[in-house]
Amino acid sequence: MALGLKSSTLELLKRFNRAFPQFYEQFVSSEIQLQNLKLAYQIYKTRQAVIEIKPEGSRSALHFAYRNQSFLLSDIFGVLAAYGLTIHNLSLYGQIYPPMLVFIKLVVSRGGKALTEKTADNVCRAVQEALAGHFEVEEMLAVEFNLDAGLEDVATEFYVDPVFHLPALLIEADNQPGLFYKVMYAIWQEDLLVVNANLLVWRGRTRLILYLLGPNESLIPDYLGQKIAEGMRQRLMGERF
Repeated sequence: MALGLKSSTLELLKRFNRAFPQFYEQFVSSEIQLQNLKLAYQIYKTRQAVIEIKPEGSRSALHFAYRNQSFLLSDIFGVLAAYGLTIHNLSLYGQIYPPMLVFIKLVVSRGGKALTEKTADNVCRAVQEALAGHFEVEEMLAVEFNLDAGLEDVATEFYVDPVFHLPALLIEADNQPGLFYKVMYAIWQEDLLVVNANLLVWRGRTRLILYLLGPNESLIPDYLGQKIAEGMRQRLMGERF
């Protein structure tokens, strides 16, 4: 836990952290915990999503926080694909108890460089408009990508993580345009809620491990998880789109 904080702040932070999975306090730095608490207070005050892009070395970091919903990642990754951004890293921490907030950081670049101020502003505005239903992500992406085309060499696996004690879905596929959007769109179609995520891009392959809650924010039994994994594989390979 963070040192040097007032006892009242520490108590507030402890209460805030109880809404996350058990691993949150153990594996997430106290700095990030405190940052997420501040973002939660900002959401409480404004009743709006927090969407910011800041320079981070030679790349840019997109910070997003709002109430978690199954369509969020589809909209966010769709906007990033529409603007031709490369995703280098992803961190996502979602609550599993009310108010069900989610805190996302994406490290991105465009043409190998950090986003210009104008592009960053446009991306933030597009994410906001997508969440409001005013920016048609699919229509814009259809100009750039064949959304009906399946991904290549997709593997999926469902299991219950022994450390995090959460249902997990592993998705691995060859790197290709629109990959992240298609994965997140399929997650939305299955009505799943992502509460934590790990990303590894290596030797032309992308591996995503998504920790999930099922419809109505419920735990996913193994028999249903196996069906979801197979359904996701079929969707991503274009067999169910």
